[in-house]
Amino acid sequence: MSIPVLSLLAFAVWTLLLLFGSVGAYRWSRILSGRARLTDFPADAPEGADWYKRAMRAHANCVENLPVFTALVVVILATGSKSPLLDALAVVVVAARVCQSLVHVGLPQSQAVIAVRFSFFLVQALSMLSMAGVVFTRA
Repeated sequence: MSIPVLSLLAFAVWTLLLLFGSVGAYRWSRILSGRARLTDFPADAPEGADWYKRAMRAHANCVENLPVFTALVVVILATGSKSPLLDALAVVVVAARVCQSLVHVGLPQSQAVIAVRFSFFLVQALSMLSMAGVVFTRA
């Protein structure tokens, strides 16, 4: 299995772990303890602790970016592109995604924290653009 494919798998697994370890844990702990019902979590009105709201956004960020990364990996596979640079960029995307999620969920938001979080996002976006550029120039 190639590094980009392994990175895609890691991205998907991270998305699920973030969901189950944050949003899911919060909801199920409240449901199982009798403090909430299954219907107490409407998608259009997020309520709960600040970290929980941030966890929902962090998970949504993963879900929003996973298809883009998937498309890039599919193109890499379809074109047979292989290079150490593509491998490194794929790993950077996942590492920056994990860091962005951890900063988003784990730290109260301030100007500095938001700047760090955005920096991790920018690293991901530039890495994905670079991956597309590498494949395009070799095609």
